[in-house]
Amino acid sequence: MAKPASEFTTRLEPADELPHDPGLAKNYNESMYFNVIDPQRRIGGWFRIGNRPNENYAEVSVCLYLPNGRIAFAFGRPTIEGNAEMNAGGLKIEVIEPFKRLKVTYSGKALLLDRPFEMADPRKAYRENPSAPCEVELEFTGLSPMYGGETVRVDGAPLEIDPEKSFAKAHYEQHCAAKGEFRVDGETFEISGYGLRDKSWGPRHWQAIEWYRWCPMNFGPDFGMMLSVIGDGNGGARQGGMVFRDGVYDLISECRIESDWDENDYQIRLRAQVRTVAGRDYTVAGEVISLIPLRNRRTTPDGQELQTRITEGLTEFRCDGLTGYGLSEYLDQIVEGRPNGKTAGF
Repeated sequence: MAKPASEFTTRLEPADELPHDPGLAKNYNESMYFNVIDPQRRIGGWFRIGNRPNENYAEVSVCLYLPNGRIAFAFGRPTIEGNAEMNAGGLKIEVIEPFKRLKVTYSGKALLLDRPFEMADPRKAYRENPSAPCEVELEFTGLSPMYGGETVRVDGAPLEIDPEKSFAKAHYEQHCAAKGEFRVDGETFEISGYGLRDKSWGPRHWQAIEWYRWCPMNFGPDFGMMLSVIGDGNGGARQGGMVFRDGVYDLISECRIESDWDENDYQIRLRAQVRTVAGRDYTVAGEVISLIPLRNRRTTPDGQELQTRITEGLTEFRCDGLTGYGLSEYLDQIVEGRPNGKTAGF
């Protein structure tokens, strides 16, 4: 018997590179994110704007991994009106050619951290570390096809979602190359490397996901991966991602990640076993070079205090005899002082 056709499909159009109508959900979030690591210098950074137009502010983050483990970091929630552009708090993202070329610039201040772990207590970190002028100019060029989009019904109708339980209604990613420079406290760092960018839109609470492990990486212009393991809320995990090789994406059907931890419950090493839909197996080993812990806190309408921790590790990866670079981003809800994904064995 033939299987019934799916009632869902994925839609992605060039216009999706631009901001969308936010609708009425108070927690609507339109987010663009970019990362790049220079494999020769082993430095890089990531950048994110998350517009929350129905709450009249944007979440803006700039994180630069500098030599000798130093990190320059900026975060703000500047006021915005509407959802017309991705331009807030000194960080600006311009679409030059959809799906092919985008420009990321930043001009402002950044906190200089010789000991990035101090960001576990942001108030203390900002009080005890200096800030300095910081400028970023990068141009990103797509290397891969687009991965993802908005899941809709086959007739094009959007899905109905509960805004209070949503992380995003649409999401896509792309492996990229990037060139440009960072200028921090009078010092210039030339950048030529590889990374990954993504975009999502729809209602979002950071607490809507139990935990996840997200590892984007590149081994050169024609070989990269994105590993994704997400807690399913029932003690298990959803495994996915993709392998970019020779110009195409091979989707991941199985991905198991084991991590080693330090005394702060931050990841220091990881090992991943990966199998793709095409039947290819990969073994990936990662070692964290530099890590910064970040957090998001929210009080629910019934007064419950929720805390999410996101650890962002610049990571060296090894696979198939090659060395590459990327990030290990671990999100956990903090329950009784411990990251819940680690407590669950992930």
